[in-house]
Amino acid sequence: MIDIRKADHRGRANHGWLQSRHTFSFGSYRDARQQGFSDLLVINDDRVAPAQGFGTHGHRDMEIFSYVLEGALEHKDSMGTGSVIVPGDVQMMSAGSGVQHSEFNHSAEQPVHFLQIWIVPNERDAEPRYQQVHFEQVEKRGRLRLIIAPQGEQGALAVRQDARVYAGLFNGDEAATLDVAANRHVYVHVARGSLEVNGERLEEGDGARIRDAGSLRFDKGENAEVLVFDLRPNELPGM
Repeated sequence: MIDIRKADHRGRANHGWLQSRHTFSFGSYRDARQQGFSDLLVINDDRVAPAQGFGTHGHRDMEIFSYVLEGALEHKDSMGTGSVIVPGDVQMMSAGSGVQHSEFNHSAEQPVHFLQIWIVPNERDAEPRYQQVHFEQVEKRGRLRLIIAPQGEQGALAVRQDARVYAGLFNGDEAATLDVAANRHVYVHVARGSLEVNGERLEEGDGARIRDAGSLRFDKGENAEVLVFDLRPNELPGM
Protein backbone atom coordinates (compact mmCIF):
# COMPACT_ATOMS: atom_id res chain seq x y z
CA MET A 1 0.00 0.00 0.00
CA ILE A 2 1.27 3.45 -0.95
CA ASP A 3 0.35 6.21 1.52
CA ILE A 4 0.74 9.49 -0.40
CA ARG A 5 1.33 12.86 1.27
CA LYS A 6 0.59 15.65 -1.18
CA ALA A 7 3.01 18.53 -1.55
CA ASP A 8 0.49 21.18 -0.52
CA HIS A 9 -0.13 19.39 2.79
CA ARG A 10 3.44 20.05 3.94
CA GLY A 11 4.32 22.67 6.50
CA ARG A 12 5.32 26.09 5.24
CA ALA A 13 7.78 28.67 6.54
CA ASN A 14 8.33 32.13 5.04
CA HIS A 15 11.28 33.98 6.53
CA GLY A 16 11.68 36.40 3.64
CA TRP A 17 15.17 35.24 2.68
CA LEU A 18 14.09 31.59 3.15
CA GLN A 19 11.06 29.82 1.73
CA SER A 20 10.77 26.31 3.16
CA ARG A 21 8.37 23.39 2.92
CA HIS A 22 8.51 20.76 5.67
CA THR A 23 7.51 17.16 4.95
CA PHE A 24 7.73 16.34 8.67
CA SER A 25 7.38 18.43 11.83
CA PHE A 26 10.16 21.01 12.02
CA GLY A 27 10.66 24.35 13.74
CA SER A 28 7.32 26.00 14.38
CA TYR A 29 5.46 23.51 12.16
CA ARG A 30 4.03 20.69 14.25
CA ASP A 31 1.78 17.86 13.10
CA ALA A 32 1.33 14.84 15.39
CA ARG A 33 0.75 12.67 12.31
CA GLN A 34 4.00 13.79 10.66
CA GLN A 35 6.88 13.05 13.05
CA GLY A 36 9.10 11.29 10.54
CA PHE A 37 9.12 7.78 9.12
CA SER A 38 11.42 4.99 10.23
CA ASP A 39 14.83 6.67 10.76
CA LEU A 40 13.96 9.55 8.44
CA LEU A 41 13.30 12.64 10.59
CA VAL A 42 13.44 15.71 8.32
CA ILE A 43 12.91 16.56 4.66
CA ASN A 44 13.04 20.32 4.18
CA ASP A 45 12.61 21.77 0.70
CA ASP A 46 14.49 25.08 0.99
CA ARG A 47 14.85 28.08 -1.31
CA VAL A 48 17.35 30.69 -0.13
CA ALA A 49 17.64 34.21 -1.53
CA PRO A 50 20.94 35.43 -3.05
CA ALA A 51 23.75 36.05 -0.53
CA GLN A 52 21.54 34.87 2.36
CA GLY A 53 21.70 31.78 4.52
CA PHE A 54 21.89 30.01 7.85
CA GLY A 55 24.45 31.46 10.25
CA THR A 56 26.68 29.29 12.40
CA HIS A 57 24.67 26.86 14.51
CA GLY A 58 25.19 23.46 16.11
CA HIS A 59 24.06 19.86 15.62
CA ARG A 60 24.85 16.57 17.31
CA ASP A 61 23.90 12.92 16.83
CA MET A 62 22.33 13.41 13.41
CA GLU A 63 23.18 12.37 9.84
CA ILE A 64 22.41 15.46 7.72
CA PHE A 65 22.64 15.51 3.97
CA SER A 66 22.02 18.22 1.41
CA TYR A 67 20.91 17.65 -2.18
CA VAL A 68 21.13 20.76 -4.37
CA LEU A 69 18.58 21.13 -7.18
CA GLU A 70 19.45 24.62 -8.47
CA GLY A 71 22.15 27.15 -7.66
CA ALA A 72 25.11 26.73 -5.32
CA LEU A 73 25.22 26.22 -1.54
CA GLU A 74 28.29 27.27 0.45
CA HIS A 75 29.16 25.22 3.55
CA LYS A 76 31.61 25.89 6.39
CA ASP A 77 32.01 23.90 9.61
CA SER A 78 34.04 23.52 12.79
CA MET A 79 35.87 20.52 11.29
CA GLY A 80 37.61 22.97 8.98
CA THR A 81 35.56 22.07 5.93
CA GLY A 82 34.76 24.72 3.36
CA SER A 83 32.92 23.70 0.20
CA VAL A 84 30.42 24.75 -2.43
CA ILE A 85 27.70 22.25 -3.31
CA VAL A 86 26.11 22.34 -6.77
CA PRO A 87 23.54 20.18 -8.61
CA GLY A 88 24.81 16.63 -8.80
CA ASP A 89 26.65 16.92 -5.49
CA VAL A 90 25.50 15.10 -2.37
CA GLN A 91 26.89 16.36 0.93
CA MET A 92 26.75 14.39 4.16
CA MET A 93 27.62 15.87 7.54
CA SER A 94 27.63 13.37 10.40
CA ALA A 95 27.25 15.60 13.44
CA GLY A 96 28.22 12.92 15.96
CA SER A 97 29.50 14.35 19.26
CA GLY A 98 28.86 17.88 18.00
CA VAL A 99 29.64 20.21 15.12
CA GLN A 100 29.05 23.86 14.26
CA HIS A 101 28.32 24.85 10.66
CA SER A 102 26.85 27.52 8.41
CA GLU A 103 25.14 27.32 5.02
CA PHE A 104 24.78 30.25 2.64
CA ASN A 105 23.71 30.87 -0.92
CA HIS A 106 27.05 31.11 -2.72
CA SER A 107 25.59 33.48 -5.34
CA ALA A 108 24.87 37.17 -4.88
CA GLU A 109 22.46 37.05 -7.83
CA GLN A 110 20.70 33.68 -8.08
CA PRO A 111 18.61 31.78 -5.50
CA VAL A 112 19.61 28.30 -4.35
CA HIS A 113 17.10 25.45 -4.12
CA PHE A 114 18.04 22.37 -2.12
CA LEU A 115 16.74 19.57 0.06
CA GLN A 116 18.09 19.16 3.57
CA ILE A 117 17.41 15.71 4.99
CA TRP A 118 18.06 14.31 8.46
CA ILE A 119 18.47 10.62 9.30
CA VAL A 120 18.69 9.53 12.95
CA PRO A 121 21.96 7.61 13.48
CA ASN A 122 22.40 4.24 15.18
CA GLU A 123 25.12 5.47 17.56
CA ARG A 124 25.69 8.45 19.82
CA ASP A 125 28.76 10.63 20.33
CA ALA A 126 30.55 9.36 17.22
CA GLU A 127 33.38 11.35 15.68
CA PRO A 128 32.00 14.11 13.41
CA ARG A 129 32.80 13.68 9.71
CA TYR A 130 32.14 15.32 6.36
CA GLN A 131 31.65 13.74 2.93
CA GLN A 132 30.82 15.13 -0.50
CA VAL A 133 30.42 13.19 -3.75
CA HIS A 134 29.36 14.28 -7.24
CA PHE A 135 27.04 12.02 -9.25
CA GLU A 136 26.75 12.73 -12.97
CA GLN A 137 23.29 12.89 -14.54
CA VAL A 138 24.07 9.85 -16.68
CA GLU A 139 24.44 7.78 -13.49
CA LYS A 140 20.84 8.62 -12.52
CA ARG A 141 19.22 8.82 -15.94
CA GLY A 142 16.51 6.16 -16.22
CA ARG A 143 17.79 4.30 -13.17
CA LEU A 144 18.09 4.50 -9.40
CA ARG A 145 21.65 5.32 -8.37
CA LEU A 146 22.69 4.41 -4.82
CA ILE A 147 23.95 7.66 -3.27
CA ILE A 148 23.95 6.85 0.48
CA ALA A 149 24.59 3.47 2.13
CA PRO A 150 25.78 2.14 5.51
CA GLN A 151 29.29 1.24 4.32
CA GLY A 152 29.49 3.70 1.45
CA GLU A 153 29.36 0.86 -1.06
CA GLN A 154 29.31 1.46 -4.82
CA GLY A 155 30.80 4.91 -4.39
CA ALA A 156 27.95 6.13 -2.18
CA LEU A 157 28.34 8.31 0.90
CA ALA A 158 28.46 6.41 4.19
CA VAL A 159 25.68 6.81 6.76
CA ARG A 160 25.58 5.67 10.38
CA GLN A 161 22.29 3.85 10.02
CA ASP A 162 20.75 0.85 8.28
CA ALA A 163 19.45 3.08 5.48
CA ARG A 164 20.03 3.42 1.76
CA VAL A 165 19.11 6.35 -0.45
CA TYR A 166 18.76 6.24 -4.23
CA ALA A 167 18.40 9.10 -6.72
CA GLY A 168 16.86 8.81 -10.17
CA LEU A 169 15.93 10.91 -13.21
CA PHE A 170 12.98 9.78 -15.32
CA ASN A 171 11.38 11.14 -18.45
CA GLY A 172 9.22 9.60 -21.15
CA ASP A 173 9.77 5.85 -21.55
CA GLU A 174 12.55 5.63 -18.95
CA ALA A 175 11.77 3.16 -16.17
CA ALA A 176 13.47 1.33 -13.31
CA THR A 177 12.51 -1.30 -10.75
CA LEU A 178 13.73 -1.46 -7.16
CA ASP A 179 13.42 -4.83 -5.42
CA VAL A 180 13.21 -4.12 -1.71
CA ALA A 181 14.12 -6.77 0.86
CA ALA A 182 11.40 -8.22 3.09
CA ASN A 183 10.43 -6.29 6.23
CA ARG A 184 11.63 -2.91 4.98
CA HIS A 185 9.91 0.44 4.69
CA VAL A 186 10.40 2.84 1.79
CA TYR A 187 9.87 6.57 1.54
CA VAL A 188 9.68 8.25 -1.87
CA HIS A 189 10.15 12.01 -2.31
CA VAL A 190 9.65 13.66 -5.70
CA ALA A 191 12.09 16.56 -5.86
CA ARG A 192 11.06 17.76 -9.32
CA GLY A 193 8.59 16.88 -12.07
CA SER A 194 6.27 13.90 -11.73
CA LEU A 195 6.24 10.14 -12.23
CA GLU A 196 4.38 6.98 -11.34
CA VAL A 197 5.34 4.51 -8.62
CA ASN A 198 3.55 1.20 -9.06
CA GLY A 199 0.88 3.04 -11.02
CA GLU A 200 0.35 5.84 -8.47
CA ARG A 201 1.03 9.34 -9.80
CA LEU A 202 3.31 11.51 -7.66
CA GLU A 203 3.85 15.20 -8.39
CA GLU A 204 6.67 17.56 -7.41
CA GLY A 205 6.95 17.78 -3.63
CA ASP A 206 4.78 14.73 -3.02
CA GLY A 207 5.98 12.00 -0.69
CA ALA A 208 4.89 8.41 -0.16
CA ARG A 209 5.22 5.98 2.74
CA ILE A 210 5.41 2.38 1.54
CA ARG A 211 5.42 -0.49 4.02
CA ASP A 212 6.61 -3.99 3.04
CA ALA A 213 7.35 -2.48 -0.34
CA GLY A 214 8.44 -5.56 -2.30
CA SER A 215 9.07 -4.56 -5.91
CA LEU A 216 8.64 -0.90 -6.92
CA ARG A 217 8.45 0.31 -10.51
CA PHE A 218 9.25 3.93 -11.38
CA ASP A 219 8.05 5.07 -14.80
CA LYS A 220 6.05 7.58 -16.88
CA GLY A 221 8.24 10.41 -15.72
CA GLU A 222 7.80 14.01 -16.76
CA ASN A 223 11.20 15.60 -16.07
CA ALA A 224 11.18 13.77 -12.73
CA GLU A 225 13.92 13.74 -10.12
CA VAL A 226 13.20 11.39 -7.24
CA LEU A 227 14.82 10.27 -3.99
CA VAL A 228 14.02 6.81 -2.63
CA PHE A 229 14.79 5.81 0.98
CA ASP A 230 15.13 2.11 1.89
CA LEU A 231 14.58 2.04 5.67
CA ARG A 232 14.16 -0.15 8.72
CA PRO A 233 10.56 -1.25 9.41
CA ASN A 234 9.95 1.00 12.42
CA GLU A 235 7.29 3.68 12.15
CA LEU A 236 9.04 6.59 13.85
CA PRO A 237 12.62 7.74 14.42
CA GLY A 238 14.35 6.95 17.67
CA MET A 239 17.71 5.84 19.05
